[in-house]
Amino acid sequence: MRSAWAVAFLAASACQHVPAPASGSSGSSGPDLTSGDLASESSTAAAVVADLGLASGLVVRGATVVGVGRVDLLVRDGRIVELGEITENVAEIDARGQFVAPAFIDSHVHLAYAFDEPTLAAGGIAAAVDLAAPLGFLDELHEPLALIAAGPMITAIDGYPTQSWGAGGFGLEVDGVRAVRDAVDSLADAGAGVIKFPLGDAPSLTDDEIVALVGRAHDRGLKVVAHALGDAQARKAALLGVDVLAHTPVDPLTDETVEAWHSGAVISTLDAFGGSAVVVDNLRRLRAAGATVLYGTDLGNTGIPAIDPNEIALLVAAGLDGEAIIAAGTATAAGLWGFEGLGTLAAGARASFLLLERDPRIDPLVLATPLGVYIDGELQPEPFTADGGIKGG
Repeated sequence: MRSAWAVAFLAASACQHVPAPASGSSGSSGPDLTSGDLASESSTAAAVVADLGLASGLVVRGATVVGVGRVDLLVRDGRIVELGEITENVAEIDARGQFVAPAFIDSHVHLAYAFDEPTLAAGGIAAAVDLAAPLGFLDELHEPLALIAAGPMITAIDGYPTQSWGAGGFGLEVDGVRAVRDAVDSLADAGAGVIKFPLGDAPSLTDDEIVALVGRAHDRGLKVVAHALGDAQARKAALLGVDVLAHTPVDPLTDETVEAWHSGAVISTLDAFGGSAVVVDNLRRLRAAGATVLYGTDLGNTGIPAIDPNEIALLVAAGLDGEAIIAAGTATAAGLWGFEGLGTLAAGARASFLLLERDPRIDPLVLATPLGVYIDGELQPEPFTADGGIKGG
């Protein structure tokens, strides 16, 4: 926790360098916040003063930037301006000994069902893909997140999820090929950035309706995500041209189904269904066959509105090392969904990043406990955690 004294001091010192820069210049005329009784507050204190200096710029001094090396990082107007040896006289963070990684992308959330955008941002999430919400959700602002939303999933009359958790508009019921195409067009016109439909227990869309849905969505430049938890349903989704599985299937997958997804993508959501040995092994096999793995939590069904340590641990169990987990939640997701400027730490990219006390390539669980979170160059407040309770909305 930040002391009231430290916050007040930093506010008064907004134009100075606190803590002192690595060069040893005197910087601030105030006390050295990296020593004495305030040593435990040095990371958060530095982050506060950095936030107050954003009008002229911010230097993250001496951290190891994942994928780049030990460099200074210059931020201005919400973007990364330069990586290297920065000499500009602007506010700075002394981040020597720390690591910088891109903020995460959660590829499966339900923000109309629980939580909100600022809460996710505080937890290290820069962008998300919302995979079912009432139609009006598409008209809402979602700052500070970058958000791609499906709106209601297209489903059969009385189909999933309209008779259960999604009874309040989370499903758009259709009957017939023409109705399916019209539904895709109506969602695309309303601002949907992806189309989702369920495959499972009856009533369900017919094969002809699914083919029509996939074709129309692709004509509109939209990817198609299928909720398919069983082996037969996952195999059908691949054969009918679906781009992404909304979940790692929970039933054991045949080799045929695994191979059918060799060029597709799967959103992990391992913890959402209990992290069983079957679901973990399914993801391991899908990845080994060539499927793209995306980090996703099914937030709303799960209850940690941040980078989820349970999901990270299960990804490790599925065979992903730190670099692969970072990619699944950053560059790979940004590339697949088209989140411009996110998922990377390079000149011109959006300044959405995590300050970490350990190397996430070696210890990926550190991603869930960042020292500081910046989204588009702005310091986020301290996040809600599992210990701090769940914030619903």
